[in-house]
Amino acid sequence: MSREDESDKIFKALAARVRREILDELKDRPQTTGELCARFSQIDRCTVMQHLKVLEEADLVIAKRQGRERWNHLNPLPIKSIHDRWIGPYAAHAVELLGRLKSDLEGD
Repeated sequence: MSREDESDKIFKALAARVRREILDELKDRPQTTGELCARFSQIDRCTVMQHLKVLEEADLVIAKRQGRERWNHLNPLPIKSIHDRWIGPYAAHAVELLGRLKSDLEGD
């Protein structure tokens, strides 16, 4: 799979608010699917599972089975790769522009 295909899957997964909320829930600690279903009680279990599947396919969630429980872990590496490719360079450029503006305003 190409890097572009991987990025598309990540952006698609992040496009849905509920999936971003699931990732927020997993930010501090892994959770079982049951815990996530209880947290998102406004939607049914099957829908939560479908969202988790999309997140897994984008490699944003890693699921591990322990006995009868399925533990969902956040994988932050795909988000970091998006940051490194898209946000980092733009942020650096913006900081450079702000530095120039400051110098111009101060007359340096």
